[in-house]
Amino acid sequence: MNSAKQGIAAEDLRTAGEILGAGLAAMDLEFSVHQQRQLLNYLELLHKWNHSYNLTAVRDLQQMVARHLLDCLSLSPLLAGVHVLDIGSGAGLPGLVLAITEPCRHFVLLDSALKRTRFLNQAVHELQLTNVRVERARAENFKPARKFDCMVSRAALAFDDLIKVSDSLLDKGAVLLAMQGRLPIQACEYTRRGVVFERLRVPGMDAHRHVAIYHRR
Repeated sequence: MNSAKQGIAAEDLRTAGEILGAGLAAMDLEFSVHQQRQLLNYLELLHKWNHSYNLTAVRDLQQMVARHLLDCLSLSPLLAGVHVLDIGSGAGLPGLVLAITEPCRHFVLLDSALKRTRFLNQAVHELQLTNVRVERARAENFKPARKFDCMVSRAALAFDDLIKVSDSLLDKGAVLLAMQGRLPIQACEYTRRGVVFERLRVPGMDAHRHVAIYHRR
């Protein structure tokens, strides 16, 4: 991949790689050299496509490492089962990032926008990911051949809507992991409904990060 054509200098990529390695160590996450290179390849693709498709408001490569890669990978210890659905995947966050580091799990990236699914399909092709399928549909209209063990979301839908659609998408006992910023005002109400909130530790991010964990009964 030619970094110069994408406007990313080799020195910037090296710095991004160092930030990624240090962040993973701080989070007690271990991934192979190849997987870490793939994560940086993903950022190169995102940077390239962002000029035309406006996939993310984050433009700085070093900020992308923390706000996209490390943020998404904070879900890694919480994943469950083999079949994972990323609902409202957007630019592949968190599903595509997790798929790079979780080759034994199968991911479906669901999004309703054509430009985003075009990017996702190209990223899956260029990164040679065999454990990922891209689907273009609205969540309420998606009819999978089988239900999922785990569903992840990064602020794609309101939490009540995520719980609602999870009935038709998740197996009994499956888990919904919904990434949040600050705790919602209704946190106590959700807790009474069986939702657990955990603080996410993301090096390089000052913003509050939480995940809402809901097990489908």
